[in-house]
Amino acid sequence: MRIAVLDDYLHIAKEAADWDALGAEVTFFDGTIHETDALVERLSPFDAIVTTRERTRFPRELLEGLPNLKLIAGTGRRQANVDLDAATELGIPVCVTGGAPTRGNSTAELTWGLVLAVTRHIAWEDGQMRKGSWQTRLAEGLGGRTLGILGLGRLGTIVASYGRAFDMDLIAWGPTLDAERAGKNGAEFVTWEGLFERSDVLSIHVPLTDLSRGWVTAKELGLMKPTSYLINTSRGPIVEQDALIHALKNGVIAGAALDVYDEEPLPPHHPLLALDNVLLTPHLGYSTGSTLRQFYVVSVENLQAWLNGSPINVLNEDVLTHRRV
Repeated sequence: MRIAVLDDYLHIAKEAADWDALGAEVTFFDGTIHETDALVERLSPFDAIVTTRERTRFPRELLEGLPNLKLIAGTGRRQANVDLDAATELGIPVCVTGGAPTRGNSTAELTWGLVLAVTRHIAWEDGQMRKGSWQTRLAEGLGGRTLGILGLGRLGTIVASYGRAFDMDLIAWGPTLDAERAGKNGAEFVTWEGLFERSDVLSIHVPLTDLSRGWVTAKELGLMKPTSYLINTSRGPIVEQDALIHALKNGVIAGAALDVYDEEPLPPHHPLLALDNVLLTPHLGYSTGSTLRQFYVVSVENLQAWLNGSPINVLNEDVLTHRRV
């Protein structure tokens, strides 16, 4: 039995869990490949694959090119990187590990770090000091400003509480949100257009779905104030990338802080890397030691259950009636 662990950038997987207990040959990879032919060549020998969140994508074309693949042990709750319909048709169970550990607010914490860093130009001023300059960009504080939350679920609610602690006015919109629930979290429920028009800082906290893909377009960005900032720690494709780049280049908004992108890792020479009014982090929201260790421990449990003939935590449960053997 051969198992591949993908996208282990931080080289934490091997020591995080008892892989030897599986009695299998386990290979760890620390780089992401996006090209289908190259991925087929790399992954063809493996019976099972452990993903690290959603870096490597598994569209139908790739899955059909891996006839030996019998299990995808995904990490996290959702597996947006996997074509679940294709996996089910091909008899490949896709397992999940759940989210962050109890009391794990790492994504919300990173969000607030990005809010502070981009509005106060922290990374920029650090770089300027190292070049010998002193106080090169004027910034404003957050108190009395308006924080807009797109999606007042678990993470959005935590970020809203941080905003209250910084004396910000809160507004929110979500596809299932109403005035009563918004009010319980100290926020004013506003219209879709009002969210963009009134926010000084707009933070996105909705999952990527068919509904939310491409939600934020040039139209929405055009409603925002030229002094406003967009924060995205959810998923890149929720915001139309070309529209965002245009807005940043042309002063439609003051800046953005991004932890997520259409393609990850972000390719070299990507247009976002050339902009000095965008703060970029490499999808760090979930990436803490405790979260990654939990992911790998549960992945080993999922693999062991599968090897024992009784798969657990299977996302596409219909596959269990005709999985590959």
